[in-house]
Amino acid sequence: MYKLIIRPILFLFDAEKVHHFTFSVLKIGFKIPFVKSIIKRIYSISDTSMQKEVFGLTFKNSVGLAAGFDKNALLIEELAALGFGFIEIGTVTPKAQIGNSKKRLFRLKKDKAIINRMGFNNDGVEVVVNRLKNLKTNIIIGGNIGKNKRTPNEKAVNDYIICFKKLFDYVDYFVVNVSSPNTPNLRALQDKEPLSHILNSLQKINKEKEKPKPILLKIAPDLTNEQLLDIIEIVQETKIDGVIAANTTIERNNLQSDNQKEIGGLSGKPVTNRTTEVIQFLSEKSNKAFPIIGVGGVFNAADAKEKLYSGADLVQVFTGFIYEGPSIIKKILKGTH
Repeated sequence: MYKLIIRPILFLFDAEKVHHFTFSVLKIGFKIPFVKSIIKRIYSISDTSMQKEVFGLTFKNSVGLAAGFDKNALLIEELAALGFGFIEIGTVTPKAQIGNSKKRLFRLKKDKAIINRMGFNNDGVEVVVNRLKNLKTNIIIGGNIGKNKRTPNEKAVNDYIICFKKLFDYVDYFVVNVSSPNTPNLRALQDKEPLSHILNSLQKINKEKEKPKPILLKIAPDLTNEQLLDIIEIVQETKIDGVIAANTTIERNNLQSDNQKEIGGLSGKPVTNRTTEVIQFLSEKSNKAFPIIGVGGVFNAADAKEKLYSGADLVQVFTGFIYEGPSIIKKILKGTH
């Protein structure tokens, strides 16, 4: 029903407006008695054999929702009812920011892809924390953190520390995002020296806690093999817990849609192969030294299987979720177990 009726109607309208409209509908809908239990019965699978332990956390299943969909922790309980094994919020920055000017979100229908140049629009860490305090769900939550646009790179570490400290008691793991193409010069923080400084600073705080939280690094799919080898070295030197491979790409290869030249990060089917290549490279060259969450172009069980076979321990969906609808989680889980 989603792909035949709902998606064609939603795709007639502006992508960002539809996103907000969908959030409102779900919020209102879940307040109706029995709706949540009905949704869970349709989409969610309760099977302990699907549990997976990664970096010390026990995930209900191996399919998560990638950061960027529920940036502000507005819909965690509703999304959890769809059967996700974990949900990643953010990217969250210390101060609220409106992001880049609109229009900034584009569907590439012929390519089953999306281009976004959102620019870390979010409500700020204080507001997000207040929402997380009131949650009534035990789903694993990841906190994806970044720097504000106006914070210079030489002071970026302070923004990551602020978000880390404020979110610490309310998320289960952290993701350091230095790989979005939509904040000016952010990707320069992927270089060895600044990245090591950020990760070591967070680890220092983390180790002082009674129960440290897993810290992951989200990388771009556009890194060269030499840069990926640097990433492996950085992960091992800083002793962070894993990598998310990968963020959106700035490449525009073999696209068919008319709006393919829009500036921003490309996600969806066109990045499927590249993100799998990155996962395989990291896994093989590191001798599986750390866990990897695979994200990028996961639309079905075959895509998920390929990433898991290539070295990913968990997978995340985003663009596939938008194109395939809420049944994608159940279909992937049934096809990979």
